[in-house]
Amino acid sequence: MSVLTSLKLITGKRPVSASPIVLRRNKMANKIAEQLALCEAQKSGEQYQPKVTRTYTNKQTGERMTVDTVKRVRQWFYISPEGKINLTLKYGSKVLPLNKKGANAIELASGDELIATLKNLQTAVLNGDLDEAINEVSEMTRNSFKK
Repeated sequence: MSVLTSLKLITGKRPVSASPIVLRRNKMANKIAEQLALCEAQKSGEQYQPKVTRTYTNKQTGERMTVDTVKRVRQWFYISPEGKINLTLKYGSKVLPLNKKGANAIELASGDELIATLKNLQTAVLNGDLDEAINEVSEMTRNSFKK
């Protein structure tokens, strides 16, 4: 009992779920991390192939099977006709608006600048700088399902 008396004991309750804003931030930060890993793999001349576990039912036997497959990660960046790299941020399949004027891409000069920008964007997302844009796209997606 002497060990317990030396500790600060409290009545704690674990939260059931995080707020929707935090969940959206984490989702966006994870997707930016995937893009960052994709860029770094391309820079070193490798292929980025993350594994994902998929479960399916065998049609002939009815047995559920689990298989590790390669997850397809689509690039958020492309080369413009001028030779610059354009980076768009996506939440789901929708492109995020980056300002009120309608800009939706970031123009970059090199791959190193792309990697640095993705790292900065990941920090900005976790700090809540893109919450308004993420919420706007999320609302549009949610409203498209309503009749």
